[in-house]
Amino acid sequence: MFAMKLLLSPASPYARKVWLAAAELGLADRIETLNASASPVAENPELSALNPLGKIPVLVTDDGQSLYDSRVIADYLDSLTPRRLCPADGPARWSVQTLHAAADGLLDAALLARYEEVLRPEPLRWADWRRGQGDKVRRVLDLFEAADLKAGDDARICDIAAACALGYLDFRFAAEPWREGRPRLAAFFEAFTRRPAWAQSDPARAA
Repeated sequence: MFAMKLLLSPASPYARKVWLAAAELGLADRIETLNASASPVAENPELSALNPLGKIPVLVTDDGQSLYDSRVIADYLDSLTPRRLCPADGPARWSVQTLHAAADGLLDAALLARYEEVLRPEPLRWADWRRGQGDKVRRVLDLFEAADLKAGDDARICDIAAACALGYLDFRFAAEPWREGRPRLAAFFEAFTRRPAWAQSDPARAA
Protein backbone atom coordinates (compact mmCIF):
# COMPACT_ATOMS: atom_id res chain seq x y z
CA MET A 1 0.00 0.00 0.00
CA PHE A 2 1.50 3.31 -1.07
CA ALA A 3 1.68 5.93 1.68
CA MET A 4 2.63 8.89 -0.51
CA LYS A 5 2.02 10.12 -4.06
CA LEU A 6 4.64 11.84 -6.22
CA LEU A 7 3.42 13.87 -9.20
CA LEU A 8 6.14 14.04 -11.82
CA SER A 9 7.17 13.94 -15.43
CA PRO A 10 9.79 11.24 -16.12
CA ALA A 11 11.72 13.82 -18.18
CA SER A 12 11.97 16.28 -15.27
CA PRO A 13 15.43 16.33 -13.67
CA TYR A 14 13.95 17.79 -10.47
CA ALA A 15 11.53 14.87 -10.25
CA ARG A 16 14.36 12.48 -11.04
CA LYS A 17 16.32 13.91 -8.11
CA VAL A 18 13.41 13.35 -5.72
CA TRP A 19 12.83 9.79 -6.95
CA LEU A 20 16.52 8.95 -6.63
CA ALA A 21 16.57 10.43 -3.13
CA ALA A 22 13.62 8.21 -2.20
CA ALA A 23 15.39 5.18 -3.67
CA GLU A 24 18.62 5.93 -1.80
CA LEU A 25 16.63 6.27 1.43
CA GLY A 26 14.76 3.02 0.85
CA LEU A 27 11.42 4.82 0.48
CA ALA A 28 10.62 4.19 -3.19
CA ASP A 29 8.18 1.39 -2.43
CA ARG A 30 6.15 3.76 -0.24
CA ILE A 31 5.60 6.26 -3.04
CA GLU A 32 3.15 6.00 -5.91
CA THR A 33 4.37 7.94 -8.94
CA LEU A 34 1.77 9.72 -11.06
CA ASN A 35 2.56 11.40 -14.37
CA ALA A 36 1.57 15.05 -14.53
CA SER A 37 2.21 17.56 -17.29
CA ALA A 38 3.57 21.01 -16.48
CA SER A 39 4.20 23.91 -18.84
CA PRO A 40 5.15 27.57 -18.28
CA VAL A 41 2.55 28.57 -20.89
CA ALA A 42 -0.38 26.25 -20.17
CA GLU A 43 -1.98 25.54 -16.80
CA ASN A 44 -2.71 22.04 -15.55
CA PRO A 45 -5.65 22.62 -13.13
CA GLU A 46 -5.11 19.32 -11.29
CA LEU A 47 -1.47 20.19 -10.66
CA SER A 48 -2.20 23.82 -9.76
CA ALA A 49 -4.67 22.65 -7.11
CA LEU A 50 -1.75 21.00 -5.33
CA ASN A 51 0.94 23.55 -6.18
CA PRO A 52 -0.21 27.07 -7.14
CA LEU A 53 3.03 27.51 -9.10
CA GLY A 54 1.91 24.70 -11.41
CA LYS A 55 5.30 22.99 -11.22
CA ILE A 56 6.48 19.45 -10.65
CA PRO A 57 7.41 17.54 -8.63
CA VAL A 58 4.75 17.59 -5.93
CA LEU A 59 4.68 15.10 -3.08
CA VAL A 60 1.38 14.36 -1.38
CA THR A 61 2.19 12.95 2.05
CA ASP A 62 0.27 10.18 3.78
CA ASP A 63 -1.74 12.79 5.68
CA GLY A 64 -2.67 14.65 2.48
CA GLN A 65 -0.23 17.58 2.70
CA SER A 66 1.19 18.83 -0.61
CA LEU A 67 4.92 19.54 -0.59
CA TYR A 68 6.94 21.40 -3.23
CA ASP A 69 9.58 22.21 -4.59
CA SER A 70 12.13 19.43 -5.04
CA ARG A 71 14.44 20.69 -2.27
CA VAL A 72 11.58 20.76 0.23
CA ILE A 73 10.50 17.26 -0.81
CA ALA A 74 14.06 15.96 -0.48
CA ASP A 75 14.32 17.45 3.02
CA TYR A 76 11.02 15.86 3.99
CA LEU A 77 12.08 12.43 2.73
CA ASP A 78 15.38 12.84 4.56
CA SER A 79 13.46 13.26 7.82
CA LEU A 80 11.76 9.86 7.48
CA THR A 81 14.75 7.52 7.83
CA PRO A 82 17.97 7.27 9.85
CA ARG A 83 20.01 7.36 6.60
CA ARG A 84 20.65 11.06 6.03
CA LEU A 85 21.31 12.53 2.59
CA CYS A 86 22.17 15.83 4.24
CA PRO A 87 23.71 16.34 7.68
CA ALA A 88 21.17 17.57 10.22
CA ASP A 89 23.29 20.52 11.35
CA GLY A 90 26.74 22.05 11.45
CA PRO A 91 29.04 23.32 8.69
CA ALA A 92 28.71 20.11 6.66
CA ARG A 93 24.97 20.72 6.28
CA TRP A 94 25.50 24.13 4.74
CA SER A 95 28.19 22.84 2.39
CA VAL A 96 25.83 20.14 1.13
CA GLN A 97 22.91 22.54 0.84
CA THR A 98 25.00 25.08 -1.05
CA LEU A 99 26.15 22.47 -3.59
CA HIS A 100 22.54 21.31 -3.84
CA ALA A 101 21.47 24.88 -4.63
CA ALA A 102 24.21 25.15 -7.26
CA ALA A 103 22.99 21.97 -8.96
CA ASP A 104 19.43 23.25 -9.00
CA GLY A 105 20.67 26.59 -10.32
CA LEU A 106 22.42 24.81 -13.17
CA LEU A 107 19.15 23.08 -13.97
CA ASP A 108 17.22 26.34 -13.76
CA ALA A 109 19.59 27.93 -16.29
CA ALA A 110 19.55 24.90 -18.60
CA LEU A 111 15.77 24.73 -18.51
CA LEU A 112 15.46 28.43 -19.33
CA ALA A 113 17.83 27.94 -22.25
CA ARG A 114 15.72 25.05 -23.49
CA TYR A 115 12.51 27.08 -23.19
CA GLU A 116 14.18 29.80 -25.23
CA GLU A 117 14.89 27.28 -27.97
CA VAL A 118 11.67 25.26 -28.06
CA LEU A 119 8.90 27.52 -26.71
CA ARG A 120 9.76 31.08 -27.66
CA PRO A 121 8.91 32.01 -31.27
CA GLU A 122 12.11 32.23 -33.28
CA PRO A 123 11.83 35.98 -34.13
CA LEU A 124 11.69 36.74 -30.38
CA ARG A 125 14.64 34.63 -29.28
CA TRP A 126 17.37 36.53 -27.46
CA ALA A 127 20.92 35.31 -28.09
CA ASP A 128 22.40 37.20 -25.13
CA TRP A 129 19.86 35.57 -22.80
CA ARG A 130 20.76 32.13 -24.11
CA ARG A 131 24.46 32.88 -23.77
CA GLY A 132 23.99 34.14 -20.22
CA GLN A 133 22.26 30.93 -19.15
CA GLY A 134 25.06 28.91 -20.73
CA ASP A 135 27.64 30.89 -18.76
CA LYS A 136 25.85 30.00 -15.51
CA VAL A 137 25.90 26.34 -16.46
CA ARG A 138 29.62 26.41 -17.22
CA ARG A 139 30.47 28.17 -13.94
CA VAL A 140 28.62 25.54 -11.93
CA LEU A 141 30.31 22.76 -13.89
CA ASP A 142 33.68 24.27 -12.97
CA LEU A 143 32.58 24.44 -9.33
CA PHE A 144 31.64 20.76 -9.43
CA GLU A 145 34.96 19.83 -11.03
CA ALA A 146 36.70 21.22 -7.94
CA ALA A 147 34.20 19.80 -5.43
CA ASP A 148 34.48 16.49 -3.62
CA LEU A 149 31.41 14.82 -5.10
CA LYS A 150 30.58 11.30 -3.93
CA ALA A 151 29.16 8.49 -6.07
CA GLY A 152 29.13 5.58 -3.60
CA ASP A 153 26.84 4.54 -0.78
CA ASP A 154 27.82 7.75 1.01
CA ALA A 155 26.21 9.86 -1.75
CA ARG A 156 24.44 12.96 -0.45
CA ILE A 157 21.56 14.97 -1.82
CA CYS A 158 24.01 17.39 -3.47
CA ASP A 159 25.64 14.46 -5.29
CA ILE A 160 22.26 13.18 -6.46
CA ALA A 161 21.33 16.68 -7.61
CA ALA A 162 24.64 17.12 -9.44
CA ALA A 163 24.24 13.78 -11.21
CA CYS A 164 20.70 14.68 -12.27
CA ALA A 165 21.92 18.02 -13.61
CA LEU A 166 24.63 16.30 -15.66
CA GLY A 167 22.14 13.71 -16.86
CA TYR A 168 19.85 16.50 -18.01
CA LEU A 169 22.66 18.10 -20.00
CA ASP A 170 23.28 14.78 -21.73
CA PHE A 171 19.54 14.36 -22.37
CA ARG A 172 18.68 17.81 -23.71
CA PHE A 173 22.06 19.29 -24.72
CA ALA A 174 23.94 16.25 -25.97
CA ALA A 175 26.07 18.37 -28.31
CA GLU A 176 27.47 20.42 -25.42
CA PRO A 177 30.86 18.91 -24.42
CA TRP A 178 30.62 19.47 -20.66
CA ARG A 179 33.13 16.66 -19.96
CA GLU A 180 35.96 18.45 -21.80
CA GLY A 181 38.48 19.82 -19.31
CA ARG A 182 36.57 18.32 -16.36
CA PRO A 183 37.95 14.79 -15.86
CA ARG A 184 37.04 14.53 -12.17
CA LEU A 185 33.45 15.51 -12.86
CA ALA A 186 33.21 13.08 -15.78
CA ALA A 187 34.57 10.28 -13.56
CA PHE A 188 32.06 11.13 -10.83
CA PHE A 189 29.17 10.99 -13.28
CA GLU A 190 30.32 7.72 -14.80
CA ALA A 191 30.52 6.17 -11.33
CA PHE A 192 27.15 7.57 -10.25
CA THR A 193 25.40 6.17 -13.32
CA ARG A 194 26.36 2.70 -12.12
CA ARG A 195 24.19 3.09 -9.01
CA PRO A 196 21.21 0.67 -9.14
CA ALA A 197 18.44 3.28 -9.25
CA TRP A 198 19.97 5.39 -12.01
CA ALA A 199 18.85 3.34 -15.01
CA GLN A 200 15.34 3.02 -13.55
CA SER A 201 14.98 6.80 -13.63
CA ASP A 202 16.36 7.33 -17.15
CA PRO A 203 14.48 10.30 -18.69
CA ALA A 204 15.05 8.90 -22.18
CA ARG A 205 12.11 6.58 -21.56
CA ALA A 206 9.86 9.64 -21.73
CA ALA A 207 11.36 11.04 -24.90
